[in-house]
Amino acid sequence: MAALRAAGAALLRPRPGPAPAALGYHKKVVDHYENPRNVGSLDRNAKNVGTGLVGAPACGDVMKLQVEVDENGKIVDARFKTFGCGSAIASSSLATEWVKGKTVDEALKIKNTDIAKELCLPPVKLHCSMLAEDAIKAALADYKLKQESNRESDKKADNA
Repeated sequence: MAALRAAGAALLRPRPGPAPAALGYHKKVVDHYENPRNVGSLDRNAKNVGTGLVGAPACGDVMKLQVEVDENGKIVDARFKTFGCGSAIASSSLATEWVKGKTVDEALKIKNTDIAKELCLPPVKLHCSMLAEDAIKAALADYKLKQESNRESDKKADNA
């Protein structure tokens, strides 16, 4: 048992070797990976919260991005949870920073190419920025769907 514990502890120790930046990650990716912004969740049942969940089967990355929108249509908060590589986490983190303060329509204009350019992603990691764009679109589509449901409910209540 002690040998098993020692072996497990050895697996948890940082391995010697190059730092993430030395592995080809740009310092902006490393910054967002080591200090991710807006990690967490919002209340997915709230009427003013949209949730997008997207994944890339090819690499196994999964990204959940949520936005909270005020009564004027402005995004006041954004959160993410991502299971994936450093570039996927950095793309999610940057996306939440960029959508905050924007209107829904402005946020829909954020493109994966903008995210990739800002983070200096290499071509092999462009799918991470595509996931972030897809997550933004999915979260905003969910928000809009909830708003349509609210309007339908309000109409039914007015007609009753």
